Amino acid sequence: MKLPLVFPLAGVLASLLVGPGAFGAERTERMDVYDLSLEKLSELVVTDTKIAQSRDTVTQKLETIRAVDLERMAAPGRNLAEYLRYTAGQFVNPLSRNDANWGAYAGLGPKYNTYLLDGLPIDSFADAMGIDSWALQEVEVHKGPASVLYSNYLTMDFAGNETPLAGVTNFILKDRIDAESTRLAVGYGSHNTASTRIYHQNHRGSFSYFAGGTYERSDYAAYGLADSWLHMDRNPRYEKTKLYAKVDYVFGGDRQKLSLFVHRADHWGNLGRPNRDFSNHYETVNAVYSAQLAEAWNFQLKSGFRNYDRSWDEDNYPIDLGLRERDGVRQRIYPSDLTVNFQHAGTSMLTAGGDFQRAWYETYATVNEVTAQSTGLFLQEKYVVDRWVIRAGGRLNRTRQSYETVAGMKPDLSDQSWDSRLWSAGVRFNATPQLSLYGNIGTSFLAPSAKSVAGTLAATDLGVTGRNGQLPNPDLQPETGTGSDLGIEYRSASAFSLGVRVFYNQIADAIVDNVVSATPSQSRSVNAGRALGKGFEVTLEQAVSPDFTWFANLTVNASRVQNALAPAQDGTAIPFVPSYVANAGIAAKLPLGIVVSPRLQLVGDYYDSTSRFGRQRFGSYPVVNLRLQRLWLERSGCTVSCALDLNNLFNRRYEMPFQFRDTGFNTFFSLELGF
Repeated sequence: MKLPLVFPLAGVLASLLVGPGAFGAERTERMDVYDLSLEKLSELVVTDTKIAQSRDTVTQKLETIRAVDLERMAAPGRNLAEYLRYTAGQFVNPLSRNDANWGAYAGLGPKYNTYLLDGLPIDSFADAMGIDSWALQEVEVHKGPASVLYSNYLTMDFAGNETPLAGVTNFILKDRIDAESTRLAVGYGSHNTASTRIYHQNHRGSFSYFAGGTYERSDYAAYGLADSWLHMDRNPRYEKTKLYAKVDYVFGGDRQKLSLFVHRADHWGNLGRPNRDFSNHYETVNAVYSAQLAEAWNFQLKSGFRNYDRSWDEDNYPIDLGLRERDGVRQRIYPSDLTVNFQHAGTSMLTAGGDFQRAWYETYATVNEVTAQSTGLFLQEKYVVDRWVIRAGGRLNRTRQSYETVAGMKPDLSDQSWDSRLWSAGVRFNATPQLSLYGNIGTSFLAPSAKSVAGTLAATDLGVTGRNGQLPNPDLQPETGTGSDLGIEYRSASAFSLGVRVFYNQIADAIVDNVVSATPSQSRSVNAGRALGKGFEVTLEQAVSPDFTWFANLTVNASRVQNALAPAQDGTAIPFVPSYVANAGIAAKLPLGIVVSPRLQLVGDYYDSTSRFGRQRFGSYPVVNLRLQRLWLERSGCTVSCALDLNNLFNRRYEMPFQFRDTGFNTFFSLELGF
């Protein structure tokens, strides 16, 4: 098996990581990222009821990824979702540095786990490519049905609307800055990839803030199959910038707070042919007002803005490389949420409120214009008595879509609306301080998205050379789902933890994306009948010593579509769901203060379609990523550190759906100054 550059890099690695600190320069071992002791995790989490709650009152499986954990992982695809790659119960699969994450959650496809930014929904496909990880304090992965407190996200692109049937992932921004600090990093790696990052935070009286920015450019490498619609005859270069800032103002005796977060990401380049340029722009705004009205009452009002503007050139490949058209998608989404919490009977919590979303969607070449809105009311009681936690809640929701233009014409069906009543319940029994058992069940409703109904191509484009995109399906029906899980958690006094979770999710009239043509690359959303996503996950982790920690987990999926009216689809697997995903890794401090963090992932077979005869099989490959870090120097409040990422160590150029393939082994070295 070829290991390009690995052995020659060993000498370079030694000289870079050992550095002058090994030869008498003053240094300490106090920098957080190099402190491998698993300090006692905070017992407070916010995703469960939208305010801080004790972890042992959450009925669902909850995993927290702290900022220090993010620092120990590489993201070779430059995608925020990759920091979740080694979490049990999901499959993270970014198609390239220029493309979205087409993964899977709890035996279901990529749209059944919603992403949140401080509790407001964001797009798990597009926003994961844009938001900068240095803005984050931690990530809470909340598994199991969460469709009562959190609404669907009305994104119209990629796989369509997103629902929290399998859970929610909450990216939590840094908060309550208590010390001034600055970070500056530069990096260089494979494919002539160069990066610069800067971050600064401070506080003044009742105000605190942070701000940062990133610039990256790369000549990259071919990530499409030869002679496919992604065929590249030169390097697919790209450039990316990210600018962000957050301001907090605390007043009213520290009982009220206003915060504003703004983020802008720009991503442009070409896809390896003369007339395949692209230009993507993302804007994210979160505004939050919160107030502790009394000891038992809390009030929150959140509102946001998400702008997505993607455009790209299409050529006449393989006939010729001349420019055919400029294509693109625009989306604007406005989510809002009002929540009131009432704490009673000790730590019991009543949560009530409402949310609203308005979305606008437009495509260029095949002219579609659609608006949508969602209005919801929710109520949930979580009653804590002795060692028991009992949770139950409901949601009333109305979803409405208006089709202004479809394929350049006024459609016969101008609008549709759906009313749904959802419920969720859960229980947790804390048998001992170390052992707990839990179970949850809940329902979901998902309307077909504009992209699924109207497509980005005309129906007559089926099989036409050069017409790549989504074919329309105006006959789609909405889907309903029920999710459930059972689990057990054990954590010993010696910092060893074991978790086992069994999940069972079923969907009626499941909307899935099928690849109907490889060349040209075309897909179509269809109602695939009844879909079942079931399986189990096992997680293990331990802090053996302050200098050595390890983890391992396994997820086994058994997903099936049941459609007696379509024998070619009956009994096939849900697209993008691997038969298994296994992860393992360690974090160890070596001599000379070097921290080594290898990660192994094994992915089982999965498919890109429910069609027994037209689908393609992927998977059954291992990937090893390795990060090495060292605090070079710390003196007078200034730190110098470095990191080296060795990604896809064994150069596995595995294929992925839509004729993508991994670029193989790559490296990235970064040097960081902190003060």
